[in-house]
Amino acid sequence: MGESARCERQRGRSETGKAETWIDQELADTEFCDERLGKRFRSLLQRLAANPGQGIPLACEDWANTKAAYRFLDNGRVSEAEILAGHFQATRDRVAGTDGPIFILHDTTEFSFKREDIAAVGITRKAVVGKYRGGAPQHYTACGILMHSSLAVTAEQLPLGLVAAKFWTRKKFKGTNALKKKINPTRVPIEEKESFRWLENLRQSTDLLQDPTRCVHIGDRESDIYELFCTARDVGTHFLLRTCVDRLAGDGTHTIADEIAEVRCKGVHRVEVQDRHGNLVEAILELRFRRVRVLPPIGKQSRYPQLELTVLHATERARPRNRERIDWKLITDLPVTSRTSAIEKLHWYAMRWKIETFHKILKSGCRAEHSKLRTAERLVNLLAIFCILGWRIFWITMINRSTRQAVPTLAFTPLEIDLLNRLSSIDATAKSRQRPSLDSCLTQLARLGGYLARAGDAPPGNTVMWRGLSRLTDIEIGYLLGTQKCG
Repeated sequence: MGESARCERQRGRSETGKAETWIDQELADTEFCDERLGKRFRSLLQRLAANPGQGIPLACEDWANTKAAYRFLDNGRVSEAEILAGHFQATRDRVAGTDGPIFILHDTTEFSFKREDIAAVGITRKAVVGKYRGGAPQHYTACGILMHSSLAVTAEQLPLGLVAAKFWTRKKFKGTNALKKKINPTRVPIEEKESFRWLENLRQSTDLLQDPTRCVHIGDRESDIYELFCTARDVGTHFLLRTCVDRLAGDGTHTIADEIAEVRCKGVHRVEVQDRHGNLVEAILELRFRRVRVLPPIGKQSRYPQLELTVLHATERARPRNRERIDWKLITDLPVTSRTSAIEKLHWYAMRWKIETFHKILKSGCRAEHSKLRTAERLVNLLAIFCILGWRIFWITMINRSTRQAVPTLAFTPLEIDLLNRLSSIDATAKSRQRPSLDSCLTQLARLGGYLARAGDAPPGNTVMWRGLSRLTDIEIGYLLGTQKCG
């Protein structure tokens, strides 16, 4: 049984015969301490989903609903954990309905806001933006909230949903370079650092999915944390990370770089990349890999064990023009024994960009940074709602690229399918109405958002999808009003 069939079985219909919407399915396991909060949450999510990128007043349409939304976001009994609980469980169900490895993509992003009262929200960073006339540095304090998210993705690059998310802000901030002048960062316990969030999300996501051997956790150079390697080993899961630290290896008299320098090229891999001018050029990568005994930092060798890990180095032969040289150093607990398996790991790590796309949807599609809410608590609750909406937009965009045999009811209600089919028949007047497929419905949805659907066009992206979803909602409302009036 394929992935689409399993997803369709999970996304079943209610006993009353009425088709469930995706919101019904996504919030099935959501629980609040007060039932009224659950109803308000569902109403707010539905209104924001119908108007992606619009502010709360425009989405709610009147003062009563707007005021209720503000009260919900400001309610002390509401937290991001409760808002996302149902989505986490729905993600777990979707993962259970798939085969093959599940890639957990981890990354941190920041949401910036312009506020007069910075203390009510918090800060993310400080930067020097110039100098005063006397020569003293002029500092800029960025107001905002940080989010560390973990997104589950299939081997076909279909996003199944978030499995962990952590929000925080800072009251004060000191750069790493300033801290190094007073203390050795490697001797500070990981529990006292912000990077502890990597360990927390790895544990939370692994516990949620309850199948650690299927999971491969992927992170950028910020995730190169020895404690993270040990945590993955303790919970029995796998990781594939980009490394930036030249750690001690072997007997401790040399480093990982020394060992990789001894390895001859074990294969080449040709890839197409874009230069600074947007032109596609071919890059030839040399592949080197070796199983290495990696030692913990000197100050923590009594606390953490030595690990047997695989180091994979992919670098370009020649220095290219009009772009940076590709130089990937990956570290994993998985075996790499051939050129084929090395290329496979490179493709796996390349999927990390999907979480960057997810964060772009939150900022550009949901326009999270345009919110005017004044406190960190309200903003975090709103960002948690946007995480559900952002995943839905991303999933709609990618579902047709990962499977061609899924039925349209996997993504749309019967009414939405009928409306999209009617619009498609109007656009193609020379053709008779055909039985709608998921591909035709998604293409028509993208056309509502401005997609031209020409023969040589790439598949529709997230931007046209979130525009199309908004227009489809308006069309559905007009159709229902017209039906009631005529009936």
